[in-house]
Amino acid sequence: MVTTLAAVPAVVIAAPASGSGKTTVATGLVGALRESGYAVAPFKVGPDYIDPGYHGLAAGRPGRNLDPVMVGAERIAPLYRHGSSGCDVAVVEGVMGLFDGKIDAASHEPSAEGSTAQVAALLGAPVVLVVDARGHSQSLAAVLHGFSTYDSGVRIGGVILNRVGSPRHEQVLRQACERVGLPVLGAVPRMAELEVPSRHLGLIPAAEHGADAVDAVDAMTRLAARHLDLPAIRALASSAVDGPAWDPADEVGPIPPGPRPTVAIAGGRAFTFGYAEHRELLDAAGADVITFDPLHDALPTGTSGVVLPGGFPEEHAVALAENSALLSQIRALATSGAPIHAECAGLLYLARSLDGHAMASVVGVDASFGSRLTLGYREAVAVTDSTLFAAGERVVGHEFHRTSLTAAEADGFAPAWGWRPWDGDPAREGFVRDGVHASYLHTHPAGHPAAITRFVAAARTFAAHG
Repeated sequence: MVTTLAAVPAVVIAAPASGSGKTTVATGLVGALRESGYAVAPFKVGPDYIDPGYHGLAAGRPGRNLDPVMVGAERIAPLYRHGSSGCDVAVVEGVMGLFDGKIDAASHEPSAEGSTAQVAALLGAPVVLVVDARGHSQSLAAVLHGFSTYDSGVRIGGVILNRVGSPRHEQVLRQACERVGLPVLGAVPRMAELEVPSRHLGLIPAAEHGADAVDAVDAMTRLAARHLDLPAIRALASSAVDGPAWDPADEVGPIPPGPRPTVAIAGGRAFTFGYAEHRELLDAAGADVITFDPLHDALPTGTSGVVLPGGFPEEHAVALAENSALLSQIRALATSGAPIHAECAGLLYLARSLDGHAMASVVGVDASFGSRLTLGYREAVAVTDSTLFAAGERVVGHEFHRTSLTAAEADGFAPAWGWRPWDGDPAREGFVRDGVHASYLHTHPAGHPAAITRFVAAARTFAAHG
């Protein structure tokens, strides 16, 4: 009889609202537990690419995302098992407020789908509520009572008081927590010096922040070790997850015989957005995966497929433009039909220009940074066959950018996606031609493993005949 090992215990770090300090607390908790001798698996709810970078620094292993909207609720438990394998405890940072989920595109009605509460319920893990204590006094008891009783499927196991003003303030807040029977698992004083620098899409990614990011994570770790009740949090952690772990090899199926194609993934400071499962799926599908930095590298020798993920190329447009040799290589690969998968930042890199700086000129559009934020899930359908998707395939993706495309004269390209926005006519987005698939839409590869198999197959064909 095959037995399944018990799931790694977890705590979910949530809050009543955004801006309560979840990232500081979660990152610090990961670091402090690691320094206490535990192997910690860090996770982030939703499509966030930035927080997992800080989690990863604190844990010494990749930060991963749990997003039931992007991958389906049925994959959350297997992905959790995969990402926490070999660990002693997991810390899951929530998104927005505890019960904030996806807004339905058709009905405009809010739902619990994609919320921290949904993920906590899927994991069977307790929630630790981080409360921004500024402005709170005895009435905190009413807030906590409401959150504790709102959904019987979500168990709030304790409270962390953040940004506490004084010992007297802490005493009053602890009394409020006692009134509703919730233990206080930490009280963190106001320490503005721990704020991590941010920009237009949130925190600056850890990969861009360099040594300062390491210092920030170290400071968060010291703060958590000093002000959180680590033994109580560790004792609280639990999970009801059962069943097998997600396995990239099972997802992509058997590898055809023959040489492994080389797939190059852009990384470095300009391309920091991605999922750990993407590389794992590419490898399982039979590719040799090599990371390169478009700020100063050339393409790896023998490259037969390129992945250009998301990031902040607008912050590095000058340096990207100066690496003209790489831009020429990318342009030549696209012309020769090699598969190129470009998402958001990758799309900007394939444009003619970005804020006036020359890019690869694969797609005949110009990109510019602006003030308007485009943000949200998209229920999209592939409208053109490509090296990733067959026409008619449906996905749930996510847009997150402040750039826009102008002078859209992409002759010879067909649109990649179609969807119906909540406030307008049906949209067409992205660009497909030969091996190029470029779009603002981020997708999660674990939700669409067949797309990775298709992409690697195209790279294998190009390596053999291109």
